[in-house]
Amino acid sequence: MAEYAIIIEKAGNNYAAMVPDLPGCVGAADTIEELEELMREAVEFHIEGMRLHGEEIPSPSTRVATVRVAL
Repeated sequence: MAEYAIIIEKAGNNYAAMVPDLPGCVGAADTIEELEELMREAVEFHIEGMRLHGEEIPSPSTRVATVRVAL
């Protein structure tokens, strides 16, 4: 089992995501919930494709944090 960080952002009327540790692994969906499930499938598919091509699977290394600031 591995846990990859995904970056989610509002993209007009929907949401988009990318996986910093897996360049090219991206997705978009109408809701964050849909996007999270889509990205789970996208990461699995992306890794499967990398394996088929004999590529090394990068270990998750991206960390996500938030900071609180006054507005």
